[in-house]
Amino acid sequence: MDLVWFRNDLRIRDNSNLIDASGAGESILAVYFFDPRHYQIDEFGFKKTEKYRAQFLLETVSDLKENLNNLNISLLVYLGKPEDILPELIEKYDIKNIYLQKEWTSEEAAVLLNVQQNIPQGIKFIEKYDQFLWHPDDIPYNHFSQIPKVFTNFRKTCEKHTSVRPAKKIPKKLSQENRLDNTTHIPSLQSLGLEHFKRDSRSAFPFKGGENQALERIQSYFFKSKNLKNYKETRNGLVGSAYSSKLSAWLANGSISPRTIYWYVKKFEEEYIKNDSTYWLIFELMWRDFFKYISLKHGDSIFKINGISTATYEWKSNNSIRKEWIDGATKYSFVNANMIELAKTGWMSNRGRQNVASFWSKENQQDWRIGAAYFESMLIDYDVHSNYGNWMYASGVGNDPRDRIFNIEKQTERYDASGNYTRLWTQNNLFD
Repeated sequence: MDLVWFRNDLRIRDNSNLIDASGAGESILAVYFFDPRHYQIDEFGFKKTEKYRAQFLLETVSDLKENLNNLNISLLVYLGKPEDILPELIEKYDIKNIYLQKEWTSEEAAVLLNVQQNIPQGIKFIEKYDQFLWHPDDIPYNHFSQIPKVFTNFRKTCEKHTSVRPAKKIPKKLSQENRLDNTTHIPSLQSLGLEHFKRDSRSAFPFKGGENQALERIQSYFFKSKNLKNYKETRNGLVGSAYSSKLSAWLANGSISPRTIYWYVKKFEEEYIKNDSTYWLIFELMWRDFFKYISLKHGDSIFKINGISTATYEWKSNNSIRKEWIDGATKYSFVNANMIELAKTGWMSNRGRQNVASFWSKENQQDWRIGAAYFESMLIDYDVHSNYGNWMYASGVGNDPRDRIFNIEKQTERYDASGNYTRLWTQNNLFD
């Protein structure tokens, strides 16, 4: 029997490992682990995964389980460490091959190594990069060390020399005999050590997790409302669900692939309009790729205090400044509104993220890794590469050659001139 180990690729469409396993002629079993280490306290005092992303993940895995079940593939779900459970599964089901998405950051690599050290020799691990718009085998660089430091150089070179691969379809439905008696259950928020919550009605991200929800969002944002045609003009908005695509959360846990989004944009361009806005959504997918390639190039440096830069700063760690920032009690009402929104919903706009990060690291000179860790804990759409890449960029230890600092008062005048957003979160901050 072959095993598909789902990680950050929680989908059945355009999933190379699932498709390859389905076509190998063997019986297939699937597994997902809620690793308890993801819900523990990190070195800065935050839970690595807080309730908002955890709930989105629970919904995603439930959706995946149902979609796989429709293909007669059983998804076993465990709350436990992979290295503790996989050896038992390998023995019980006589697993020969394990298909999984290739991850390279330190924690994921350590888990895989632990698994490999705990199982018999001869088990084959088949890993594939499946989280990119431009596949690593297709980009015009011989080695990841050649990835440019500046995004524009990377983008222009790849646009000229690289094509986006076609999105793969759903695997064929397997025979009923492939389905196993599955007695495993998806855990609850409480079993993950997290509290139940009621979604805040003000949230700009009122969506649930799962591949089906991601596809529904594409249909709504692209084809029903046609909001995609105005994306470039509205993407810096702050209030409501329509100002941007909001696809980042589904991308982050792999319940939709960037290739799938790309080809839906191309379909929209064919059927309706091709303009700066349709290009700009693809442009943002390129940024996402860039930070993944920067992570591949620099490894664990993206988590270190100096980042990937040779610049040195006198980083500080002041608990009172930290509390004011997290609580939304700083001197800037715009920063406060964004931080309250994050605390109440697990969401913040791109414009807000840039401002609160600049305030934290540039204006207050606080250790940028604390801010990155807080975002990791709170954001529904947390992605390790984008999060740490963006925080390095905003803090002067990453890929920004200009080393900018945001003028928050001017940003407020430009993006919240009416004060509607700030009032929404600072004057109505009355309920949990």
